[in-house]
Amino acid sequence: MRELQAALGYSFRDVGLLQRALTHRSFSAQHNERLEFLGDAVLGLAITQHLYASRQQMDEGALSRMRAHLVREESLQTVARALNLPQHLRVSEGEARGGGAQRPAILADALEAVIGAVHLDGGFDAAQALVLRLFGPALLEDASATRWAKDAKTALQEWLQARKHPIPAYRIVSAQGKSHQQVFEVECAISVLSLQSRGKGTSRRAAEQQAAQALLNQLQGQTPSQSKDTP
Repeated sequence: MRELQAALGYSFRDVGLLQRALTHRSFSAQHNERLEFLGDAVLGLAITQHLYASRQQMDEGALSRMRAHLVREESLQTVARALNLPQHLRVSEGEARGGGAQRPAILADALEAVIGAVHLDGGFDAAQALVLRLFGPALLEDASATRWAKDAKTALQEWLQARKHPIPAYRIVSAQGKSHQQVFEVECAISVLSLQSRGKGTSRRAAEQQAAQALLNQLQGQTPSQSKDTP
């Protein structure tokens, strides 16, 4: 715990919060999912606030794309690996044998849980300072968000909004497999256009991205590409 706290640059008053943030649901009923829920919101606000203050020339669309790039699963798991988070995660023996501590979705969720734990332990200012430390290198990159491809959900939403249509609705159709090795199927629907599509992935986010891409392909008259998880 001391090693991880040193890497985070934050010392917990209640180390139990950090321990819970590192606990996967396969290991204990006292797992990190509620902290992940909180941390996701704290991370989004911290990044949004920083971008609003530091990127004065960016419009809303560019700011949204840059934020999406920073908080997507791929970016989160990269930061988690830099913290050596896999060695600190508490997962079941079965999950460990299957390489669970290395799975991008588990790492991304654990990082968000850690951010949520810092928020509870030290308040938003402490959590925001942590986010800026962890994401500093990415935030210092070229500010031109147009060089990043839009993720499917963002591209679909912008396509619809440009035509005065409501944003799509997403719902989980099924979650198959063991609780720690689930495959999600998600439906993306646009009721006003009577259109819907489905996607599958090893995380809800990945399934939503795939469903959004399939629906965007329909709208743009493209041939759907082979199914794959999208961060």
